[in-house]
Amino acid sequence: MKQVPFLSFKHMHESIREEMTQAFHQVYDSYWYVNGTNVAEFEKGYAEFNQTNYCIGVSNGLDALFLALKAIGIKKNDEIIVPSNTYIATALAASYLGAKIVFVEPNIETYNLDVDKIEDAISPNTKAIMPVHLYGQSCEMEAIMKIAEKQNLFVVEDNAQSQGATYCGKKTGSWGHANGTSFYPGKNLGALGDAGAVTTNSEDFAQKIATLKNYGSQKKYYNETIGHNMRLDELQAAFLKVKLKYLQTWTEQRQHIAERYLDNLKGIEELILPKTHPLATHVYHLFVVRTEKRDALQKYLNEHGIGTMIHYPIPPYQQEAYMHLNIKKGTFPVADELASTMLSLPLFPGMEENEVDYVSEKIISFFQ
Repeated sequence: MKQVPFLSFKHMHESIREEMTQAFHQVYDSYWYVNGTNVAEFEKGYAEFNQTNYCIGVSNGLDALFLALKAIGIKKNDEIIVPSNTYIATALAASYLGAKIVFVEPNIETYNLDVDKIEDAISPNTKAIMPVHLYGQSCEMEAIMKIAEKQNLFVVEDNAQSQGATYCGKKTGSWGHANGTSFYPGKNLGALGDAGAVTTNSEDFAQKIATLKNYGSQKKYYNETIGHNMRLDELQAAFLKVKLKYLQTWTEQRQHIAERYLDNLKGIEELILPKTHPLATHVYHLFVVRTEKRDALQKYLNEHGIGTMIHYPIPPYQQEAYMHLNIKKGTFPVADELASTMLSLPLFPGMEENEVDYVSEKIISFFQ
């Protein structure tokens, strides 16, 4: 029986093994392991890639979102608009500051924040919108920014899954006032451990975040504010510098695999395939299909050696961590429907066409 894992790093990491090994030795032999040249060089490179003035490397994606919110001045009881179907990290970042989370449903076609539902959720206490570019596709950022400007709100993008995606030709992570991304190993640009960054065009926010992540200090032993230890590790920055050079190539491989899936699987009545907004691009962090027979399909594929995952089985408002919000099940029916019908298929750089075809054939045979 053919085996197709949900995710494999083998192709990516084997192809850059020598460069990654050299990066390790360079850091090891430098005797400088925190706040060094690798972090500074990666920040410069990622800011250029992301078309922003500044990038501040931090410890992980959740800390990136938290620091972005803190830098723009979010305080206790401020209201933050968050998608009802996001990964819980987006909500947690707001909770760390004592902010009130206001969930808004996604668009059923793109799975991203429904721009037609945002304004109804805005109150005098609303301070920010947190659009999440889910699964690799950009949100409708032009409309979101217009709403934010009209209502005098901040925008903090969660760009953990869509590095390199665009809307109207402009990169995700470059629209908002301060934006968080994750370099968790499974991301399109992944470190070999936890890592993250904040991108912004604001010198003021960049300086605040750089200070907050480093114990509230710009100069060693001089602490101007109560800060945190949320720095990007020098070794992870060295690895990310290497991988950043290949991100565009890996993105194109992801898009090719996705196009093959879309071609192979079209016409299956009971299977809903990913749709991309005409003004957006999709970098396919995940290739997510929908079907009422999700659980049976997942079981069938597993029996045929095919790995899959569910992103995400429980919407954040139903998580035990947020039971104190007293939101009744069914309050967000779109999020509930997505949670019960979505299945992520194998997709990773280096995945061979015959593997894509094998997965496709088994899906077709399941529905037949």
